Order: sequence, then C-alpha cells, then structure tokens
Amino acid sequence: MATYKEAGVDIAAGEETVRRIKPLVRETFTPGVLTDIGAFGAFFEFDWASMEEPVMVSSVDGVGTKLKVAFAMDRHDTVGQDLVNHCVNDIAVCGARPLYFMDYFSTGRLSPDVAVSVVKGFSTACVENRCALIGGETAEMPDMYAAGEYDLAGMITGVVEKRRIVDGSGIQAGHVAIGLPSTGLHTNGYSLARKVLFQHFDVHDRPEELHGASVGETLLVVHRSYLHAIQAAMSAADIAGMAHITGGGIPGNTVRILPEGRIFDVDYGAWDRPPVFQLIQDLGQVPEDDMRSTLNLGMGLVLFVAPDDVLPVERALSSLGEEPIRIGSVR
Repeated sequence: MATYKEAGVDIAAGEETVRRIKPLVRETFTPGVLTDIGAFGAFFEFDWASMEEPVMVSSVDGVGTKLKVAFAMDRHDTVGQDLVNHCVNDIAVCGARPLYFMDYFSTGRLSPDVAVSVVKGFSTACVENRCALIGGETAEMPDMYAAGEYDLAGMITGVVEKRRIVDGSGIQAGHVAIGLPSTGLHTNGYSLARKVLFQHFDVHDRPEELHGASVGETLLVVHRSYLHAIQAAMSAADIAGMAHITGGGIPGNTVRILPEGRIFDVDYGAWDRPPVFQLIQDLGQVPEDDMRSTLNLGMGLVLFVAPDDVLPVERALSSLGEEPIRIGSVR
C-alpha cells in the first residue's frame, strides 16, 4: 500500500507551515484585504473613488541563482525580501504604488523552518513597502529539486493615476540622469558572480577586498527597495523616466524607456563601484562590456529629469538619507 507521504509529499508539514506563517502574513494586511490566508482566492477591495483614472500595474519575477547562495549559507530570511523589493521597484519606476503581493514557493521536500523563514522575509518587505501579502502557493514536488533546494516567484499589483504614469516618453535631449546606489548585486548576475567567486572562495571566506565581510554575506545583501525614494522624487518634480537596473545592467534597462532617437551617455566614472564588482572582474578577467551589460555596478535606480528639476529632486532624495549621483545625460 502506497501513501502520499511515502511518495514524498508531507501534508502535515504543509499544515504546520500554514499555521506558522499566518501571523506573519497578517502583519502585512492593509484595509483593502478582505480574506485571511487559506481561501481559494485572495480578495482586495480598492477605493476607486480615491483616484480620478486609476490604472492597475502588475509584474512578476523571481530571485534567480542567488538562491544557490542562500542554500550554501543555509540562510533563508533575506531572499523573500529580495523578491518583494524587486517586484515593488519594477512597478514603482512606472509611477505606481504597490497594493498587494502574492508568492509561489516550490520545493522537493518541505521544511517548515525554511518556508517560514522565507515568508518572514516576504512579510518584512511587505510591511516596509506598505504592501499586503494576500496569498500564495506552497508546492511540494518530490524529485523536482535537489535536497534542500527550492524556487521562488512573486507577483505584485499596484496602481497609478493615468496622468502620472512614468514611461520615459518625455525624456528629451539634455535631460540629466540621477542614479541611486544599489546595495550590491541585488538579484541579477549571480550566475557570473558564482562562477567566478566560487572558483576561488567558499561562502564563508573573507577576502580582504570585502573589508571583513564573507563572500556569502556580501552576495546575500538584500536587494533594496526604492519605493520611498521614488515617491519623494515624484513629489518634488516631474520625472521623465525611471529605470530599475536589473539583468542587462544600466545600458539594457535604460534603453527600455528611452524614446527613439535618444541616447544615454553614462559616466561610469561618476561613482565608486562597490568592492565586490571589482573582485569579480579581476578574478574572472571579465571584460568591461560584460560587466556593464550584466551587473548594476553599484547603481540600482536611474531617474531622468529636466535640468531645472535636478536640484529639487536631489534635495528631496537627500532629505531621505539617499546619496543621489549625476551619472550622465541624454542626447
């Protein structure tokens, strides 16, 4: 006689996970949330009368092979934050504010401790971004993943006034690009970073170039949210365009919003790259073009503004403790 548990799916572990994550999820609830965790669908009531022409904005993403570092470190409380913040940034650069987030967590053998740690990361980031975690899926799929491994995906929905949509169409020649620093690699370029760094180091090694931090700690630094900085900048001036610097680096992400006939000249000497990028380039003898087209190189967000708006935007960002840097211009 065969049972589901003998086949590799532990229903009791799933029920324990749900029981333990319920209070974490409830911490994120905003007034629009109508259902508790466990329903077949997640309900969110939006006050349409609060806006003139609301437009819904959605995005979906994953964490990529950064998860391999989390597995090696046996640390799972940061990757959930990475996923939420990545998704938030993707809609925030369109001018939207997040409303709710949903996740997909899949693994070969469910460990409630690991799953709860990941969801704790979701909860932490959702609270920081004032975004409700209203639902998700936990899938246990024997033989699909190596022991101790899992995968994550996240889906976010936000809203923006139609007249306030930021799509880059207003970017003109002479506009200035203001960059905001990243916290590290964020969630992109890890296949290259792991290939290079783990040929020379273990996750616990502390090369002098990283100033006391281990390789694993450096690679697991949380992908930051730019939501509050973006909202401050939009309150200070009209932002012509914004780019979240993910896979493709600065060139690959800014070109997505530049109107035809506009070219962004990046001044790569305008800021100091965090040491981890130089370490990757030196150890791997990575060509500069590959570095620029793969990694954010220390700049996680780029805002395009008219020359007259540069100072008001910089003041607004600096008031939040940000360090805005002028990193180029449009021609």
